[in-house]
Amino acid sequence: MDLTLHTEFPAHLAGEWNDLLEQTPSHVPFLRYEYLTTWWQTRGGGEWPDAVLALVTARQDGRLVAAAPLFHAVQDGRPVLLNVGAVEISDYLDLLARPEDLDTFLAALLPFLRAAALPAWEQIRIYNLLDSSPTPAALETVARAAGWQAQTEQLQHSPYIPLPGDWETYLASIDKKQRHEIRRKMRRLESSETPWRWYIVTDPAALDAEIEAFMALMAHDPEKAAFLTPPMREHMRRTAACAFENGCLQLAFLEINGEKSAGYLSFDYLNRLWVYNSGLNRAFNEYSPGWVLLGFLLQWANENHRADFDFMRGNEDYKYRFGAVDRFVLRVDLTP
Repeated sequence: MDLTLHTEFPAHLAGEWNDLLEQTPSHVPFLRYEYLTTWWQTRGGGEWPDAVLALVTARQDGRLVAAAPLFHAVQDGRPVLLNVGAVEISDYLDLLARPEDLDTFLAALLPFLRAAALPAWEQIRIYNLLDSSPTPAALETVARAAGWQAQTEQLQHSPYIPLPGDWETYLASIDKKQRHEIRRKMRRLESSETPWRWYIVTDPAALDAEIEAFMALMAHDPEKAAFLTPPMREHMRRTAACAFENGCLQLAFLEINGEKSAGYLSFDYLNRLWVYNSGLNRAFNEYSPGWVLLGFLLQWANENHRADFDFMRGNEDYKYRFGAVDRFVLRVDLTP
């Protein structure tokens, strides 16, 4: 393999990158070229202001066969290499390689990084790998064969709901008490005399205003308000606009009395809904708007034959009440 170090994202790489991504086991929206370059423009919404790109591509007979999107930064007082997208706002990440190329690529990558013209670093940290990915085991095997130390750590729960493709079948699959609660809350709003509607944003001309309205809903939560710094707001705007442009944004709202009471920003990608963030106006708590909108979205996902409803990182109790099953994201640390 012919490895090359890039300190900027080459614009011409987009098509090859996404074609390669489709052949990898970890085909997730956060690894698309558009998402990663948007993340890099804002350095993760300001998470890594002093980052230096260390993108490594591998070619064989001129064809892109693997990539390691990395960057150099100081974390916990230590100079390290991390994967682009880490840590806070990209739920699932990985290196890019077809399964048959992974071991060969990693065996070439580790010595290449040791010799590359990069600022000094002490460790490689690869974040947010799904536990189904072959990369953690391959990294450990290749690292130890090279005399490096390797350690894999379980980071967070990442529950998801496998969908049967039918709303009633889905409801029948969850706990009876929770099924009753979901029906009751949805019917209470549907049968009320209060004007309401839920909708998915489709109008390009309204997108900017709808994104701002979504962030306003997020800011009702003090923790999310603190999270939404100016750089993070810019990242959210760019990410949502990029997803909309590429046909995979699902920005949904529940309005009650003409006012937005709940919102969900998700990616509708690869026949799966990836639930990225949510916002809630607690002035409407009597209508349980978060649960109600989630119910409508699950109904929509079943009726539109999405295979999974992915809550991504976080083990909040409501996810399991709606029938989610567990999996985990991992981190691998490699030390020469």
